Amino acid sequence: MCTSLLIQNEPPPETKVLKRREMATWQSQTKVQATAEQIIDMLTDPSAVATWSPIDFEVEHIDSGRLVTGGRARVTGRLAGREVAFDIDVIQADSQRLLLTASGPIEIDVKYDVEELDSHVELRAWVTVRSRGGIFGRILSGATEGLLGAGMLNAAVSRIAREVESLQPLPLAA
Repeated sequence: MCTSLLIQNEPPPETKVLKRREMATWQSQTKVQATAEQIIDMLTDPSAVATWSPIDFEVEHIDSGRLVTGGRARVTGRLAGREVAFDIDVIQADSQRLLLTASGPIEIDVKYDVEELDSHVELRAWVTVRSRGGIFGRILSGATEGLLGAGMLNAAVSRIAREVESLQPLPLAA
C-alpha cells in the first residue's frame, strides 16, 4: 500500500509578502518484496525507468550506462502539453539512495531511499517542485504539483514495486 503526504515549505511569516507557496514536497512509500539492490538497480537503469515513470521521456544523453553519483543526463518529454528538456544531476546513487535534481523550466528534486527490514524493503520517495520563474515555469510548476496531488508519485512508487517484484523468480513447486 502506498501512502502520500504533501509537505509545504513556506518562508518564515516575516518574509511573506503574498500568500503563495514557494515550493512543495510530496512523499510516498511502500513495502517491496525484493532486495534494496534490485530496487536501486531499477531506479538507476535509464531503460527500466520507462516501465514505471508516469511521464514518457527520452534520454538524449547520459554520461554512463546508468545513473551514478556525479553523473549527468539530459532528458526530453512532454509535460502540460509542451515539449520540455531537463538536465539531470545525480547527487547520490548508492545501495540505499538515489538523489538527483532535474533542471529545466522548473526544478525537481527527487530522492528515493530504500531500507531493508526483516520481511521486506521499505521504499520511500520524495519529490520537491520549484518554479524557475516566468509564466511558463509557474504554469508548469502548478501542473506538476497537480499531477503529484492526483497521485502521480504514488502510482510511480507502486509501479516500481510491481516491476521489481515481477523480476523475482517464482518458487519451485515441490
